[in-house]
Amino acid sequence: MKSPFAITFRLAATLMTLAVLSGCMSGKEEVEKWVQQEKAKKGTPIDPPPAIKTFETFEYTLRAPDDRDPFDLPSREEDEEAASAGPRPDQNRTREPLESYPLDGLKMVGTLGSPTAPEGLLKDPEGVIRRVHVGNYVGQNYGRITAINEGQIDLVELVPNQTGGWVERQTSISLADASK
Repeated sequence: MKSPFAITFRLAATLMTLAVLSGCMSGKEEVEKWVQQEKAKKGTPIDPPPAIKTFETFEYTLRAPDDRDPFDLPSREEDEEAASAGPRPDQNRTREPLESYPLDGLKMVGTLGSPTAPEGLLKDPEGVIRRVHVGNYVGQNYGRITAINEGQIDLVELVPNQTGGWVERQTSISLADASK
């Protein structure tokens, strides 16, 4: 048998639910009228879609039977041939002290000497200042100094490419800002 409190509570909850739902129903006519007015309005016309451009097709054909298809991967022999062509680092020479540092860790702090035989001054990450000449090697990518000017040291680095060969890259180290 249920207690009179439980029955009273259920009855009150049911009456409150009906009251809330009946409140939702009032004012419905205004909403329906507004919806009808909005449906009656004419919308702005939609722009027509742009014309589809047609492109001329092109079929690639090999010119000679021994031509390689540019979309095929190169053969092992072609990879080895491309790797052997071009510049290569000299593995037989003794590495210089400044080759153990990355190029961005070296700072140019000045120049010495005459215009015919200039010397550059490079500061390594440990704070040691070293003299360099044209032909010296610096940086970890086999960078060889090609020119020394008042404001910068020009060099050529050898960096590996995707085919196993090497590519020359021009770069420079500029004179460091005195405020640093």
